[in-house]
Amino acid sequence: MDNEIEIGRFKRARRAYSLDDVAIVPHRRTRDSEDVSTAWQIDAYAFDTPFIGAPMDSVMSPATAIELGRLGGLGVLNLEGVWTRYEDPEPVLAEIASLESEHLRGSDPKVTRRLQALLEAPIRPELITARLEEIRAAGVVVAGSLTPQRTQEHYRTVLEAGVELFVIRGTTVSAEHVSERSEPLNLKKFIYELDVPVIVGGAAGYTPALHLMRTGAAGVLVGFGGGATGTTRRAMGVHVPMATAIADVAAARGDYLDESGGRYVHVIADGGVSTSGDIVKALALGADAVMLGTALARAEEAPGRGWHWGMEASHDSVPRGDRVRVGTVGPMEQVLHGPSHHTDGTSNLAGMLRKSMATTGYVDLKSFQKVDMILAAYQGS
Repeated sequence: MDNEIEIGRFKRARRAYSLDDVAIVPHRRTRDSEDVSTAWQIDAYAFDTPFIGAPMDSVMSPATAIELGRLGGLGVLNLEGVWTRYEDPEPVLAEIASLESEHLRGSDPKVTRRLQALLEAPIRPELITARLEEIRAAGVVVAGSLTPQRTQEHYRTVLEAGVELFVIRGTTVSAEHVSERSEPLNLKKFIYELDVPVIVGGAAGYTPALHLMRTGAAGVLVGFGGGATGTTRRAMGVHVPMATAIADVAAARGDYLDESGGRYVHVIADGGVSTSGDIVKALALGADAVMLGTALARAEEAPGRGWHWGMEASHDSVPRGDRVRVGTVGPMEQVLHGPSHHTDGTSNLAGMLRKSMATTGYVDLKSFQKVDMILAAYQGS
């Protein structure tokens, strides 16, 4: 079926859908929630839940990465943020949270200028080592993230510090970056030479995701401009709604599985997944796991103290993110496993996921990807 519509005589466009545009459908069979497994595994690393803490200063510190690991998820530390630039980042985080603004969300040049200034401090390799060693000493899986621009400079330090899952994360990451000014990162060669699994992204379409899979990545991050703090859609005019993006990348995973003779690359939804309902729909659309920013920024332990921002907010020349007030809903354990006292999908994320899977009759995440879905655009919900 042709999904393209005519914008005007010069241009046609493909219709795309957000997570708010779709819903899952119960079938003839239901199950007990206690019989449902939310377990997920990537490479040799197994987790009780498919929840990954986004490498954002407002979400993941060494302490919250450890806590998320203890609670069955995976925390990814931002190795270009305040934790690797400052010996004691707590005063910096406190200052960011206390910056005065007329907006709870939205652009504020005063806040942006201060974020840019605070992130001008140099990255210190010894702090990369110290932070990752702290996480490893706690006995949870060690994961850290760099942008493609910083990967060549710091990856050896990251590997020597004992990282077990390495994340290369940017607004968009391609397998074929072309530059006339500098030698770009050769992802295929780079990943081949590493001894640890690499998760790379974001990507938001079938073709770019397929090329990333061919580099040898263990997982591909799906998302472009859809997170709560991102302004890429407004600033650059680039945005791909998440429901369509996830389904397209999941299709690339299936085709690459055939092409490679059985190599499975994990699809990780990254952006626009802030409630339990979003998580449910992202997994139903084909994601194997979800990277959570806003959802975990609401935890009482989150470094952002009820505020949320990303690396894009502090870019020195083209900032594409805001500091957003998200508030707090309770301790991280309550956010993930309840008990919940909220009806809006902001706490007991794992319990809500199990309940949705049980209601539609599925007992594991892989089979849940087969659940029926409908278009159900609830305007203003």
